[in-house]
Amino acid sequence: MKKKILIIFGTRPEAIKMAPLVKDFQHYTDHFESKVCVTAQHREMLDQVLEFFNIKPDFDLDLMKPNQNLSNLTADIIIQLKSILEIFEPDYVFVHGDTTTTMAASIASYYSGAKVCHIEAGLRTQNKWSPFPEEINRQVTGRIADYHFAPTKASKNNLLKENIEESTIVVTGNTVIDALLQSIEKVKVNPSPTVKILSEKLNDKEVVLVTGHRRENHGEGFERICKALKDLALLKPNILIVYPVHLNPKVQEPVNRILQEVPNVILVEPLAYQDFIWLMNRSKIILTDSGGVQEEAPSLGKPVLVMRDTTERPEAVEAGTVILVGTNENLIVSETIDLLENEQRYNAMCMLHNPYGDGKATKRIIEYILTL
Repeated sequence: MKKKILIIFGTRPEAIKMAPLVKDFQHYTDHFESKVCVTAQHREMLDQVLEFFNIKPDFDLDLMKPNQNLSNLTADIIIQLKSILEIFEPDYVFVHGDTTTTMAASIASYYSGAKVCHIEAGLRTQNKWSPFPEEINRQVTGRIADYHFAPTKASKNNLLKENIEESTIVVTGNTVIDALLQSIEKVKVNPSPTVKILSEKLNDKEVVLVTGHRRENHGEGFERICKALKDLALLKPNILIVYPVHLNPKVQEPVNRILQEVPNVILVEPLAYQDFIWLMNRSKIILTDSGGVQEEAPSLGKPVLVMRDTTERPEAVEAGTVILVGTNENLIVSETIDLLENEQRYNAMCMLHNPYGDGKATKRIIEYILTL
């Protein structure tokens, strides 16, 4: 009898990291009946990824609302998933990482009696306010999950410290590397119109790519980040700083106010996944507060400065593929300039091994599920 699989996600990062799993399950139709449910916690950015990977959801909750808050979103996900779980009756529900969708879907699945499978399990900062609300989302999902697919040995060890049964933990690498390696060649062969326009704008300039959206940086943190970027642009007029600006008004306001008139800063709308991959590959250095970028960039040989005070991905810091700079203006500027000017240090950082995997994470996940 086929095992029934329901894969649930709601944001662009989840969609990117779950896409390889969705596609790989489709090769095992003799063993599994798999369906996809999206909450559309992020609508437009999610749809771009679905289109790129050619994924058509079987269920779409379409929950995104203007000025949505965490309380309403959590309640809506749990309530609306109830009927889908009752109709499909999955044996296994797959959730990913640390979003509100992940936490709420794990609760709803637990209530329904389905086994919960957590992809990218075991990441921890042990600070419930940083990142907020992601750290608690992870911990709640980790308590509920029946099976834990940890990207690294360090993540597995975090779970063991929480008394998770070792036989339920599998170290797989991160599925984001699967997605990246499958996509990068596709992007090179068939560049989008956006890539062609960006390529002309960037010409042969050295590019510093910036992404930033984390809640814990809203307010003073973003003010400091933007001031650092302005200082960096003025100190290094020959570089181009390219910043795809998140749609959140709390990000848009300080970014536009401080950086809009700086000549060598290019502010663009959020990019489709394939365009962002191209831009990462084209960049010299990446400044980010994103978790996914910390994992992806080392596979492209790109040094990363992480603009957060804590990271749940210490493996990258230990491996030397990322540097934690927080929202300290002086540190952001000094570390970026040093990497731009210190060729030996830059090259050494580019050549370090990516601790997050080899692009075979989904294969390991499915092989494990086949044994259950």
